[in-house]
Amino acid sequence: MKRSCQPEILDLLPPEHPDAVHNRRDLRVINAIMRNASWFRTELRAHLRQGERVLELGAGTGEIAMGLNALGVPVDGLDLWPRPSLWPSGRRWHRMDLRSFEGYADYPVIMGNLIFHQFSEGELAALGERLRAGARVILACEPERRKLSQVIFGVAGPLLGANHVTLHDGHVSVRAGFRSDELPRALGLPGGGWRCTCASTLIGVNRMVAVRDP
Repeated sequence: MKRSCQPEILDLLPPEHPDAVHNRRDLRVINAIMRNASWFRTELRAHLRQGERVLELGAGTGEIAMGLNALGVPVDGLDLWPRPSLWPSGRRWHRMDLRSFEGYADYPVIMGNLIFHQFSEGELAALGERLRAGARVILACEPERRKLSQVIFGVAGPLLGANHVTLHDGHVSVRAGFRSDELPRALGLPGGGWRCTCASTLIGVNRMVAVRDP
């Protein structure tokens, strides 16, 4: 499939809309199945240096970041949604569009869970330029763009009780996802002193570890 970015229903809903609340429940289930939080924990243990801070792009309800903070990993959040009620008092929450955020230079480590696929090639190129200002490590979990992923989600979604928002946005996300090393190339990382590794899982997750050489 050719990559295609289309609007997602969730982006049009206020945070407390019942459909948005149900969608967050669905995303918790999807993330658990994908084991994304566990993967981020493993990679941060391997790459985070003493004294460095982490920024999660599109942190949403903050659950992955809060889980990491509970383990002593200093993660701040960046999202258009309000600061979660249980967000740790000692951690920052930046409520703004990640495309206009000016504080990337303060974060050596960037992580994004199911967020990069929401942006066009031009937006990813501009975002990559911002991230490269200060980042040493960039970690990402994204949908793998393939027809099998569409089929799996089409069957599993209803069985898991996903609502119409999740079912629609899930298919949109897969069509906007990445294959192989498309994400690091879209961010302009190859050839700029970055070592990039991309891997795909059987259930349709495309994972990127990008580390800048000293």
